[in-house]
Amino acid sequence: MKKKHVKRNGRSGRLQSVTLCISTALVLILLGLVVFSTLLGRNLSAHVKENLVVTVMLQQDMGDNEAQTLTRSIARCPYIKDIRFISKRDALKDAAKEMGANPASFTDGVNPFSSSIELTLKSDYANSDSLQWIAKDLKKYPKVSTISYQRDLIDAVNRNLAKIGVVLLVLAVLLTIVSFSLINNTVRLGIYARRFSIHTMKLVGASWGFIRRPFIRRSVLIGVIAALLACAALGCGMYALYCYEPEIVTIMSWREMVITGLVVLSFGIILTAICTTISVNRFLRMKAGELYKI
Repeated sequence: MKKKHVKRNGRSGRLQSVTLCISTALVLILLGLVVFSTLLGRNLSAHVKENLVVTVMLQQDMGDNEAQTLTRSIARCPYIKDIRFISKRDALKDAAKEMGANPASFTDGVNPFSSSIELTLKSDYANSDSLQWIAKDLKKYPKVSTISYQRDLIDAVNRNLAKIGVVLLVLAVLLTIVSFSLINNTVRLGIYARRFSIHTMKLVGASWGFIRRPFIRRSVLIGVIAALLACAALGCGMYALYCYEPEIVTIMSWREMVITGLVVLSFGIILTAICTTISVNRFLRMKAGELYKI
């Protein structure tokens, strides 16, 4: 009878561990998706901002050599990410391709276009306030005619990206609370089955720390295994995303995946350890009669 009872308890304990591991892994997968989406959204924000073009139009009488010197001077500014010089001849060729005819033929052979400089800014400077003083700074250079950029587009992009950031932040907070509640309930159910063992150890004089230690070690081990399973599932999902859309690598790198994995692993360890400590302390504070009433 004792052997059957021990085997039954052993199977029950293993089943509870498997259940806790699977439940924790599913919660960590959801948490990892939110973390990865947040990092991806941040990178997407920077990518979009750094592809907004600011055009610097130069005066008609400015020669190409002088314009190239000016381009090199502007390229040294701290807010510049990329810069490209467009000569009068290149501007004429581009216009001819778009129009299907040479525009110079309508101006008695005179090139009607002036040289220009197209530049993109670092993401931190791609907003309306920064662009206003950047435009003023660029106009200080000699023979700069006009500065043009899509102000409405930049404002719309910044507003939408801010809204997306707030939504992801709210989701992250809510999911953290839900994750804690789900893992806490699952851990508490596992410890509930051993509440009488906890009370017995307390009666023989074992300290609370001594009683908690094996439960925490077991839960942390389960948390690590669950985190590894969650990381494996997330890794498969990211690989599937890459196979479906290879261009995702422009905004996704190993850095984001490593950060996501570390966050998932940290949450797997921290949440299970905290939930186990809370649950064990709850049963440690109970008297013998209360253990039968729950």
